[in-house]
Amino acid sequence: MPRLTEFTYPSADGKNEIFVREWLPDGAVRGSVQISHGVAEYGARYDEFCRFLAENGFAAAVNDHLGHGRTARSEEDLGFFAEEDGWKLVVRDMHALHRRLVKEFPGKPAFLFGHSMGSFLTRTYLIGRPRELSGAVICGTGQQAAPIVAAGKLMAALEIKRSGARNKSARLNDLAFGAYNKGFEGRTPSDWLSRDLAVVDRYAADPLCGFIPTAGLFHDMMGGIQYIGKPANVARMDKELPILFIAGEKDPVGEQGKGVKRAFAAFRKAGMKDVELKLYPDCRHELLNELNKAEVMADVLAWLLKKCPKGAEE
Repeated sequence: MPRLTEFTYPSADGKNEIFVREWLPDGAVRGSVQISHGVAEYGARYDEFCRFLAENGFAAAVNDHLGHGRTARSEEDLGFFAEEDGWKLVVRDMHALHRRLVKEFPGKPAFLFGHSMGSFLTRTYLIGRPRELSGAVICGTGQQAAPIVAAGKLMAALEIKRSGARNKSARLNDLAFGAYNKGFEGRTPSDWLSRDLAVVDRYAADPLCGFIPTAGLFHDMMGGIQYIGKPANVARMDKELPILFIAGEKDPVGEQGKGVKRAFAAFRKAGMKDVELKLYPDCRHELLNELNKAEVMADVLAWLLKKCPKGAEE
């Protein structure tokens, strides 16, 4: 049986403690998988995936980002990164966990799995630290047009000027996420997440999910998306690094696959040599919480095993 451990480490902001859940295999460790979660959720939602990875020989660790889950010290902190450079701080926190995993499992391959906002953070990480990882899985990502992202960032900046970085703007939230539910059942505002109604209901009932992020976080995220969208930055990635893109064909974040394909094409154009893409028919945003999640997890595991060097378990 996999073993769960919990720990914290100091955030790069010098103020907070980053909370981590780590699942460890009983036997030999093939490698580690670090998970970067999405906005308005937290790491414990990935427990089933982490247990699955641990049952198959991978140590799996997921931290709650600044302003999320058990890292957030109060309800007021939910959805807030920092007064300045929040995106950079979150990426630095990810790097600190990576260093810990490398020290814990020396010589073992280290992978990064990023979902949604976590996919954008992962892509930022791949640009800034191009030769640290053994591979990355980019899940539920998108590639919006630069003018749209710039407009979103400007609106967040105006909101910060008017009401402060900690302001939780329903207007910004509606602009960012309001259209995602269009075309789905309309049973709840979160039906776009998954076809599994129980998953959606748990999300809606969870006070650590679905909250309105702050204007500061929106501004940070739009800046991060701008950064990963620039071809000159994409070109800085390690050209040999294995990358797997996965997304649902009905995921509005990826524009029903079109945005994911644009991101995939940008990686290929930048000279990335080992990039794969798989779109899952009928699936929505949270592939790991979809009706066919067993298929998705098995596919990710097969890819990880394929990218592990021979002898990784020795």
